[in-house]
Amino acid sequence: MIDQHIASAFDRDLEEIQAHLMKMGGMVEDSIREGAKSLKRRDEELAEEVRRADKKIDSLDIQIQEECARLIALRQPIASDLRTVLTVMKVAANLERIGDYAKNMAKRTTVLVHMQPIDGASGAIKRMASEVGQMLSDALDAYIRRDEELAQDVRHRDLEVDQMYNALFREFLTFMMEDPRNISSCMHLHFIAKNIERMGDHVTSIADQVIYLVSGELPDEARPKGNSANYELPEEGTDEAEA
Repeated sequence: MIDQHIASAFDRDLEEIQAHLMKMGGMVEDSIREGAKSLKRRDEELAEEVRRADKKIDSLDIQIQEECARLIALRQPIASDLRTVLTVMKVAANLERIGDYAKNMAKRTTVLVHMQPIDGASGAIKRMASEVGQMLSDALDAYIRRDEELAQDVRHRDLEVDQMYNALFREFLTFMMEDPRNISSCMHLHFIAKNIERMGDHVTSIADQVIYLVSGELPDEARPKGNSANYELPEEGTDEAEA
């Protein structure tokens, strides 16, 4: 009877934490969509809303991490229950990082609205962001449904995001070579595209965690990657990236 009570309390606590995780996931999806929309529409006010929303995402991440730590300490879960809690913590951490990249996209949008637009760039970036947003939605669905096949599908779709990024990289280089006045705009757009590509990497990490949750093992094979453009951007948040 005591064991049943403990199990029931654990399930109840975990259900509440997972509800917070899904709320966080929805907020991150919104930030990706609204961040790309703000760039497409050159909407500085919407971009500022995305930046403010990141504080709520960060707060939810802290809450989820603390609740998971408390759950482990109080309920002492074992085997698959412990694996579930650890997966929640890692998924939340990846969501928080994706939210940071959406915030950085919005931050650069507030600069780009005052620059000459680059033909077709915002539309291409919006399509890339939409693909990542759909991957995230599917990764979260895979978590809820414990669907390993869907998680594997998400992993492989990251190749499309890499290819989109590489195409944009080449396009921005062409614009900069043709007219040096495009350099500042193209550099900001390049950072945004790279941030979205990295969002895709974090979505793939979420899919990896779903596979681990279901099977007990992380994927053996390396996920397919596009041939990355030979240029590494610094992480947003560093002094160089903030310039």
